[in-house]
Amino acid sequence: MTSEDAAAAGDDSDTSIGDRPTFDTSVAHQARMYDYMLGGKDNFAADRAAADAAIKAFPGMVITARANRAFLGRAVRYLAAEAGIRQFLDIGTGIPAAGNTHEIAQAAAPGSRIVYVDHDPVVLAHARALLVSNGEGATDYIDADLRDTGTILRQAARTLDFSRPVAVMLLSILHAIGDDDDPYRLVATLMDAVPPGSYLALSHMGSDILGPETGTELKSIGRQMGYQQYSYRSRAEVARFFDGLDLVEPGLVRVEQWRPAVGIGTASQTALWCGVARKP
Repeated sequence: MTSEDAAAAGDDSDTSIGDRPTFDTSVAHQARMYDYMLGGKDNFAADRAAADAAIKAFPGMVITARANRAFLGRAVRYLAAEAGIRQFLDIGTGIPAAGNTHEIAQAAAPGSRIVYVDHDPVVLAHARALLVSNGEGATDYIDADLRDTGTILRQAARTLDFSRPVAVMLLSILHAIGDDDDPYRLVATLMDAVPPGSYLALSHMGSDILGPETGTELKSIGRQMGYQQYSYRSRAEVARFFDGLDLVEPGLVRVEQWRPAVGIGTASQTALWCGVARKP
């Protein structure tokens, strides 16, 4: 059954739970657009139209989405296998795909505990796929918006021990948070809640990579399609999210340049800055 079939059949996901956004297939959404760019099937006509328009404006958009997913894998593998992290708070999870955070972390360290957070009804409908953990570790899912850090931290404490290091994952989500919601404060609140030895892994659309003309066009497409209004930020602005943290090598770079796999080129033109940093 396709996503459209499920909606037509009266899937109960179209009811609102609390202030969770309703299941509106006529409005494009970042998680479903990302799914489409990754070759997934959990997207709708509005998502595909918005994604195709964005790809036309910036032809590197599909490469960017796939490079971001590859960065997730490399970052989690580094954190679990090299940095010794056993707890992950993955906010802005998106629709499950191959190589989810718990799969990578638990392959390297079976006792890893992972909490996923998202605020999209389609992601919630697929949350079961994110809760398949091995016997040693644990996974949980929280239906919450990034802006609601209190709910996230309170519910994550059911699975994570905040007296021990946690990796906070914020991949390709902060550009959906406008300046009015003070994204720097949100990140600082999350990092204040975790102890020294914790990490922040982050990727963010770069205004200085897209350029003013492309950035304006993408924002215009967003307004026309009704999906989230993005706030693209420069490398210097993205660097501010890491204030007070120690960036690990190679620092703040494009996603394809962060510890690429041997034999993988880094010449592709993606639109995301990324970094991983340790809380001292």
